[in-house]
Amino acid sequence: MLLCLNIFTNSFSKGIPQPSCIKSERQALLKIKQQLKHSNMLDDWKAGNEDCCKWVRVFCNTVTGHVTELQLGSSNDTIASLRSKKAGSLKLGGKLSPALLDLKHLSYLDLSNNDFGPTQIPDWFWNLTSHLQYLNISGNQFQGKIPDLLTNQASLVLDLSFNNFTGSLPGISLNVTVLDLSNNVLSGSMSQFLCHKKHQMKLEVLNLEGNHLSGEIPDCWEKWRSLVAIELCNNNFSGGIPSSMGALTSLESLHLRNNHLEGEIPDSLTNCTQLLTLEFATNHLSGEIPPWMGERLSKLIIISFQSNRFHGHVPEQICGLSSLQILDLSHNNLSGNIPSCINNLTAMISRKMSRGKISYKTSKGCFFDNMALMMKGTMLDYSNTLGLIKLVDLSDNNLSGEIPEEMTMLTGLLSLNLSKNHLVGKIPSNIGAIKTLECVDLSENNLSGKIPDSMSELSFLSYLNLSYNNLTGQIPTGTQLQSFSASSFLGNKLYGPPLPTPKT
Repeated sequence: MLLCLNIFTNSFSKGIPQPSCIKSERQALLKIKQQLKHSNMLDDWKAGNEDCCKWVRVFCNTVTGHVTELQLGSSNDTIASLRSKKAGSLKLGGKLSPALLDLKHLSYLDLSNNDFGPTQIPDWFWNLTSHLQYLNISGNQFQGKIPDLLTNQASLVLDLSFNNFTGSLPGISLNVTVLDLSNNVLSGSMSQFLCHKKHQMKLEVLNLEGNHLSGEIPDCWEKWRSLVAIELCNNNFSGGIPSSMGALTSLESLHLRNNHLEGEIPDSLTNCTQLLTLEFATNHLSGEIPPWMGERLSKLIIISFQSNRFHGHVPEQICGLSSLQILDLSHNNLSGNIPSCINNLTAMISRKMSRGKISYKTSKGCFFDNMALMMKGTMLDYSNTLGLIKLVDLSDNNLSGEIPEEMTMLTGLLSLNLSKNHLVGKIPSNIGAIKTLECVDLSENNLSGKIPDSMSELSFLSYLNLSYNNLTGQIPTGTQLQSFSASSFLGNKLYGPPLPTPKT
């Protein structure tokens, strides 16, 4: 999860005279520098440069002169270069100095993506959270347990992701608005963290992806109604999707991929009408795909249910999701026909290039979604370009009948995967109308007839698999279809390049 944040309230303003920094705070910054290995990054942090408000990566209140922001993340060179051409790209190391506590007006601290080595976070460091509005120490090798963070008085964005923190989830105060603990080594249950709250919590983004959390996802979400995004992927959660998640009426993004969840999708999620992303892939969920999803969750952009145990038909109500761009129901036990109304997925018709990122608004700015998708036979992670992907993947099910001609009306589609089903009939003759297609996989079905000539019009096609069907005739010649390997056409009754010439 990535955030663009709007909390730079006291940064410098061009053309406005600024007071010099406070002497005691300049001394604190020099003590901080002494403990750091910094190469040339902090070269202008010198006692002789009296106005520390002009030092690189230091920002002060324009009225009082107090230091309010330290932007010491290694990815902040663009921001830093606004203040000094000396901003280096090398990472900080060394030790964290208790002199940070002397910066009483500090509200923003970014130490992300540095190289402190395997370092135990000192106990005093967590006292900073009592007054900070933003703390980012992600992408380091910090170790130890995270204590309960119950004293912060200001609204707090807390990013501790991509470290080596261990132990259980910390308790948080109701003022924490963004909590990213993803990609650590946290373990145990969510119960103590989530339940027994007396007041409504203000948390809007919760990211616990990539830890060792286990047990059931607790059924006590009623006090967390401000949540906009929940990311619980790549843990060891079991049990069902709790029905109390239906209380999260502001929820826009729900990621539960790669756990051990089972049971059916609870009907209570009909209340979550703001949902844009539902990712339940790689679990043991069962039952039918609820028809109400196409009626009540009308804003959905992404449905990813791959690798579960869903059965029954693909509900025709799904066709009512005019904003849907990604439909991945692969690797389930779905049966019946592909709905002919699929051309009503109008977001897949448009060829207009939408914004690359899919974002959700929070009180602290916006949240950018990310997820893994199977494209061109490879699982790839998408974030910056997720909003550009338009995909239908119904592969590895028990679908039957013909590929509906209406499928060719999805003229903005990038990837179409219908492989490993029981589809019959011909490849739609007008498939070349989907000129944006980069990936087509129709392999391991019972398709017959010739390869349509219009397929040669797919000039962006870079992945093609038509193998193991009952296709006949000559592969259209003089086209890029000859650029694919013979394996794309094996197991049919086809002839012509790139297939080898049969021996006489």
